[in-house]
Amino acid sequence: MRVAFVGKGGSGKTTLSALFTRHLARSGAPVVAIDGDINQHLAHALGLDEDELFAAPPLSARTGEIKDYLRGTNPRIASREAMVKTTPPGHGSRLLRLLGDDEVHSRHVQEVGGVPLMVTGAFAGSDLGVACYHSKLGAVELYLNHLVDGPGEYVVVDMTAGADAFASGLFTRFDMTFLVVEPTRKSLSVYHQYRDHAAEFGIPVAVVGNKVTGADDLAFLRERVGEDLLAHCELSPHVRAQEQGRGSGGLEPHNSRALDRLRAAVDARHKDWDAFQRHAVEFHLRNAAAWADAATGRDLAAQVDPDFRHGPAALPAFA
Repeated sequence: MRVAFVGKGGSGKTTLSALFTRHLARSGAPVVAIDGDINQHLAHALGLDEDELFAAPPLSARTGEIKDYLRGTNPRIASREAMVKTTPPGHGSRLLRLLGDDEVHSRHVQEVGGVPLMVTGAFAGSDLGVACYHSKLGAVELYLNHLVDGPGEYVVVDMTAGADAFASGLFTRFDMTFLVVEPTRKSLSVYHQYRDHAAEFGIPVAVVGNKVTGADDLAFLRERVGEDLLAHCELSPHVRAQEQGRGSGGLEPHNSRALDRLRAAVDARHKDWDAFQRHAVEFHLRNAAAWADAATGRDLAAQVDPDFRHGPAALPAFA
């Protein structure tokens, strides 16, 4: 199951992404975390020392090589230059299994704090004024487009702040999106934006209240979020101690139970491969018409393989 953590900048989505992936990993579940935020802090939130560098290459540094690997022998994709972030897999494409023995996982995964992690890559000085961060996130979208994840497997992505995820079709690649909301009006404004955009495409969104300090905060969230409020995390001395580089024992019982509720919500979701494929084709055609045909000089609608259906059944025929 694919999970995204989104929310206003500073709401704590990176912290919750780290807590949730560690929670899954400690249970023995297969999980991959992906840092898809312009501020690349997930590795440190998982336990990488501040003066230590993440050693595996970022996905965005090898987007061309990733395209070459994923397109395989697909005759509908003439070259890496003709393959864009929304290009869906088809006959001859290489599909991925979570943490499989493949070129993407073997090169880009590094374990941090017991969690296999991939990073998108930071926004470099050479990108200023000439690129947007969504160009780097294209590698994440390609990865998720070609992944066949099974029951009890998890991909957790710490996404860009605000409603920025709607600038591409990446927001449709998830089975569950957790919107992290602080008990403030500013944080709620992002909730309203995300909820309305997601509803248009039938994307499930659940709210996780964060940094709740008491009954007034909780009442504020319940009044304004209603049934969308799945769980809430209290202000955590454990997290603060970890962020300050000192040990503090384990996570507080209430916050640990909140993580259990998040996992239960994910596990209760039905994996809808038909909707996944439908959204993949829809957003590929949108991007082709909007910019990609002109950028590549090709009719990218021809990349859609009408005989391809994503999911486990595709593995024997298309892997």
